[in-house]
Amino acid sequence: MADARNCYIKDKIKIRELAMSSAAIAPPNRPVADLEWLVSSLTAAGIFDELSLLRLRSRTRDTGCARSDVGYLASADILGAGGEVLSGEKLAQWLAEIAQLPSQQINPLKVDVDQVTAVMSKAYALNHEVLCLEVSADELLIAVADPFREDWQEGLLHTSRKRIRVVVADATALQRYTEEFYALARSVAGAGAQAKQENRRSAPKGLEQLVDLKSLQSPEANDQHIVNIVDWLLQYAFEQRASDIHIEPKREQSRVRFRIDGELQTVYDLPSEVNAAVTSRFKVLARMDVAEKRRPQDGRIKTRTPKQLEVELRLSTLPTAFGEKLVIRIFDPEVLLRTFSSLGLRGGDLRSWETMTAKPHGIVLVTGPTGSGKTTTLYSSLKKLSVESVNVSTIEDPIEMVEESFNQMQVQNNIGLDFAAGVRTLLRQDPDIIMIGEIRDRETAEMAVQAALTGHLVLSTLHTNDAPSSITRLMEFGVPHYLIKSTLIGVMAQRLVRVLCSECKTSASVSDEAWQTLCQPFRIKKPTEVFEPNGCKSCRHTGFHGREGIYEVLEWEANLTSLVGSDGATEALRTAAYKNGMKSLRAAGALKVAAGITTLDEVYRVTPAES
Repeated sequence: MADARNCYIKDKIKIRELAMSSAAIAPPNRPVADLEWLVSSLTAAGIFDELSLLRLRSRTRDTGCARSDVGYLASADILGAGGEVLSGEKLAQWLAEIAQLPSQQINPLKVDVDQVTAVMSKAYALNHEVLCLEVSADELLIAVADPFREDWQEGLLHTSRKRIRVVVADATALQRYTEEFYALARSVAGAGAQAKQENRRSAPKGLEQLVDLKSLQSPEANDQHIVNIVDWLLQYAFEQRASDIHIEPKREQSRVRFRIDGELQTVYDLPSEVNAAVTSRFKVLARMDVAEKRRPQDGRIKTRTPKQLEVELRLSTLPTAFGEKLVIRIFDPEVLLRTFSSLGLRGGDLRSWETMTAKPHGIVLVTGPTGSGKTTTLYSSLKKLSVESVNVSTIEDPIEMVEESFNQMQVQNNIGLDFAAGVRTLLRQDPDIIMIGEIRDRETAEMAVQAALTGHLVLSTLHTNDAPSSITRLMEFGVPHYLIKSTLIGVMAQRLVRVLCSECKTSASVSDEAWQTLCQPFRIKKPTEVFEPNGCKSCRHTGFHGREGIYEVLEWEANLTSLVGSDGATEALRTAAYKNGMKSLRAAGALKVAAGITTLDEVYRVTPAES
């Protein structure tokens, strides 16, 4: 495969040098690569030295951890001659070079678990240290730990009657994913079989019995198979840095997707009878009404990651044509409360933002579409502003993450507690800083202005394309222009761009015309070098790892006040703000491209044309 040899770019030159020094090493004259041959070959290649051999001999081998000598050496983490650990990945690449086979890192997001686990039994996979990664009409892609071991091929060729393509993989990763894939497949199959058996045993004969039956389906949520599936989904989401989990019912099967770095990726297809039980399990954990499937519901779960970090999950259900759709948003405290530098807010933009939020009263707005990082910016700012001498209060819908530094209140429309009523209540609580989750209507906008006029700093969000459009939006809500002039401190529009993976990004070029088009009307010097995505294990072969913000900061200055309320106010405000030093979102993105952080295509993807 084309990307199989490009997985560890920074080690590629070294691996090739090691392979060249190993060119004279013959494959083992035994049916497997045993420890004696591995150690002598690694020493001959200069990867191991006497100290490495002493470290290896001093270890007590745990036969339960690895079934082969390759697996044992991969999990031993022995320091090599250069002082670097001989990891399982490096050992796999070295063996692949000698065996003249491609090496490949196992990407679980690309594996169809149901297909690959049907190819061979778990016992067969573990005994031979092989794992099927891909099934096509006439071919199987098989990952092996020992490329010289061939005793597994005859049986698989006989049962599958398909051609076999072999790649070499890290033995420790291979064993781990073998356990995970087969455990998941067993849980899904067990849950599906039990659901079918229950449906046959209590087949409905009329509408009244059908209603009763549906209300009795919830106990399946506590079935051990379902518990295992839910636990796997959550742990897998934490491991893959997912921000959202989507469980979407379809006619035949339900689809599970993760949003990673802003893009949805399909992870698994659940049988339709298992999907309802998985959704019910999540609803039970979130203390939602399991029997109610006709109306949307919201809930929360607090749990821990494998690293023992507390994480909050926000659940939302939606009735669809084929059942309840469930979306779980993952709020990691390490992500939601970050430093401004890690958010990508630096330099002049950071100074402007800190100046705006340091004012004692007025309105500061953050704008952008859903998922552009507005909440993260506000939480990080409030965390910094929340000192012992200041009373910080928020009204949110819903509370994104519970933070002890703030006094947080949640909107509850069913009892008349909306944003406007919440702000009205907060004004009686002696606040210094008020955060309004979103200005959605005229009443909330008027209450925000009233709070600013009475000596409070108000932070809130709006859904507009750029910063100048926010003033127009406030006027559309019915806020008088003279009140906007007297209360507005500034507006910051933002977007999130994917960050290029530092492990595998490669150099590229950009034409003068393309650069000028991106930067107009600003003159930003074209960089001598830009970068483009490539793909490796660190970034799951996407070329990107993480996201960072680009910002358009509009500080309210005297020369802008006369433009509010006039025809074409948005364009006039934008032109005047550019003269005051504001950079557009695309210009801010161009600076990120010049710094090697992201790509031109990524900036174009997330920014509006007029910015």
